[in-house]
Amino acid sequence: MVDIFGRRQTRRALLERVSDMRQLGGIRRLEQTDGPGKGSGIARLETGSGFSFDVLLDRGMDVGAASYRGASLVWLSPAGYAHPARFDDKGIGWLRTFPAGLITTCGLTQTGAACRDGNEELGIHGRYTSLPAGRLSESCAWEGDEYVMRLSGEMREAVLFGENLVLHRTIEARLGFPGLILTDVVTNEGPRPSPHMILYHCNFGYPLLSEASELITSSKRIEPRDSEAAAGLERACCFDPPRAGYREKVYFHHLKADRKGSVLIRLRNPELFGGVTLNMRYRLEELPYFTQWKMLGKTEYVCGLEPGNALVMGRVEERKAGRLAVLQPGERRTYRLELFITTP
Repeated sequence: MVDIFGRRQTRRALLERVSDMRQLGGIRRLEQTDGPGKGSGIARLETGSGFSFDVLLDRGMDVGAASYRGASLVWLSPAGYAHPARFDDKGIGWLRTFPAGLITTCGLTQTGAACRDGNEELGIHGRYTSLPAGRLSESCAWEGDEYVMRLSGEMREAVLFGENLVLHRTIEARLGFPGLILTDVVTNEGPRPSPHMILYHCNFGYPLLSEASELITSSKRIEPRDSEAAAGLERACCFDPPRAGYREKVYFHHLKADRKGSVLIRLRNPELFGGVTLNMRYRLEELPYFTQWKMLGKTEYVCGLEPGNALVMGRVEERKAGRLAVLQPGERRTYRLELFITTP
C-alpha cells in the first residue's frame, strides 16, 4: 500500500490511474548549463509525498536542495552547485565550493579543521565532495506493494603511494514517503592501512529553521567547542532571529542510543504547516560523534547537524585524542543515515 495524496492506495489502484509512474514520482536527470556548475549533473527525486531533493552526481552524490510541500528544508550557500574542477583543497578553500544543502559529506581521510599531518597539508573537511560519481545506476520499480526509487554510484579517493578508499553510495526513496535512506560502504582497496574519517554535514535553514524551531536530542551532555560556544550553551538547542555580527557556535553532543543502538535527532518547527519535524536516525556504533554547528548570522542562517566517526578538530588532533579510525587493506565500514519528515 502507498500513502499518497491523502489516501492509502494499492499498487493496482494506482496503476489503473496512470500509464507512466513519472506522473506520480521518480528520478529526473538534469544538467547545469551555465555558471560555476556548468556541465555537472543532478538527479532530482520526487516522492509524491511533498518531499523532493537533488542528488549532486559530480559532487560525491551529496544531496543539495530539499523541500517539503514547496518549503525549503535546507540552507544553500552562495557557492551554489559548483563543478568539482573548481574545488580548492588548501586551508579553508573548501568553503569556496561548499554547496551546503541536505547532506555534504566530509572525508574520507580528513574532516574538520585544516592541519599539517607529517608532510601532508590537509584542508578543512577533506576532498570527498570534489569526487564525481562513477558506475552510476538508477531504478524506479515496484517491489511488492512499494514503489522504490534507487540511485547508486561509486566515488574513489586515491593517490599513488597513499590512500585508495572507495565509497559505494546508495540513496533510496519510496513513493508516498517523505524521506530518504542513504547507505555508504567504504572499502580500503589499497595495499596499506589508511586513516578514515567521515562526517555527514547536514545543513538546515529557513523556513524549517526559525526562532520557533527546537533541536531535540538524546544528549547526556552537551560540550561547547570553545568560549564562544560556552557563552550560549544554555540555548544550544534553541534559535533566534538572524543577527548581524553573529559568531558561529559549535557543540559536541554526547548521545544515548535506544535499545536497538540507534539515535534519533529531531529539528522541529511547530509553526511551519502546523508542525513539521525533520528527523535524522542512524546507529551510534557507526557514527559515535555528533557535532552541532549553529550559525545565525544575517544571510548565513543555518543549523548544521553532523554525525561522524570523529569530531571536527582535524586529523592530527583526532589521532592524539584516540578518535581516528584506520582501515586495514580490504577492510570496509558501512554507514546508514535516514532523514524523514513527520507532521502531527
